[in-house]
Amino acid sequence: MATQNRIKKFLNWRETSKPHITLNDELYVLLTPFRLPLIVTVLTMMFGTFGYILIDDMSLLDALYQTGITFTTVGFGEIAPISDLGRIFTISLIIFGFLVFTVAIGIIVDVLNKGDLIKIIQERRMLYDIARLKQHFVICYHNEFTIQVTKHLRESHIPFVVIDPSENLKELAQKHAYPYFVQAQPHTETAILKSHLSSAKGIISLADNIADNIATIASVRLYEKEIQRRRPFLIISNAPTLVEEEKLLKLGADKVVTPTDIMAQRINAMAIRPDMENLLQEFLYKQDTPLDMEEARISKTSWLVLKKIKDASFRDIANVTIIGLRHKDGKFIPMPKGDTTITAGSKLLLIGPSDGIKKARRILRKTIKPEEM
Repeated sequence: MATQNRIKKFLNWRETSKPHITLNDELYVLLTPFRLPLIVTVLTMMFGTFGYILIDDMSLLDALYQTGITFTTVGFGEIAPISDLGRIFTISLIIFGFLVFTVAIGIIVDVLNKGDLIKIIQERRMLYDIARLKQHFVICYHNEFTIQVTKHLRESHIPFVVIDPSENLKELAQKHAYPYFVQAQPHTETAILKSHLSSAKGIISLADNIADNIATIASVRLYEKEIQRRRPFLIISNAPTLVEEEKLLKLGADKVVTPTDIMAQRINAMAIRPDMENLLQEFLYKQDTPLDMEEARISKTSWLVLKKIKDASFRDIANVTIIGLRHKDGKFIPMPKGDTTITAGSKLLLIGPSDGIKKARRILRKTIKPEEM
């Protein structure tokens, strides 16, 4: 088995992703009414075939063909002379076939009118599409925050799944261009499995009620322990007040956004340093900007561990500048000097073009100092 996995990895073979919930049982239940007409149709074809063989001594293929055109009432006529008894048998077969088709059509119309079969098929197809996503975000609850967040995620080409219990979620998804959505309570096991959280980068909970955010965060952290995920989920949430922000951080949220606090910071920045605020708006907040700013984590195996800032010549190689260093204990050093030591678990704040930052990240992941350095 291990050898097989190595061969697949070497050949870059990927197994088809399968959702945790396939809805196969629900689909089988809805298809159950079709079972009786199908069985009756097969039995009728068998009965007609053997009847023509016994009555008019037809070959098996001719008898099967005669039964098919008679049972479906297509009106092709007799493929060979049929006796009087055979004609009576044909009339009986036509009447019985008409009854079977009438019942079958009635069942099909009844199932389709309910709409459950089409709904299950569409949802099942979407679950398989969601299972193919990697490093996506799961966004909980639909509201004005969700509309704006998903808008920016689409512009950044970051995949996402929206979870909300609203009955009209399908209409909301079409209106606001949500490619993937799950109608359920976000903190439930069903929602977690349908959104394929196991392969997601993280979750964004934007509930209007703080209790819903608490339930979602607790469920995600418990699921994280259950699947023994090596890298914790990134959990981002919102809170109406600073007090509730602290509660969510203690419960396990990585980032909590307080709208009033963010608005106050932006207004103060505009009032005190309007030119700087305009600069940030132009280069950092807009999409497809030539300038980007990101934090890059230093792993234990990185060649830069215990090296100096000056050893990372990102400016010359990738046109990227290190403007900050955040130690593992959370201490932040702005504009670190060249002789500052880089430790494992710390984060470098990089600023530069997007392509340059990607190149710098690749260099940081290497275990041996690259030759280009």
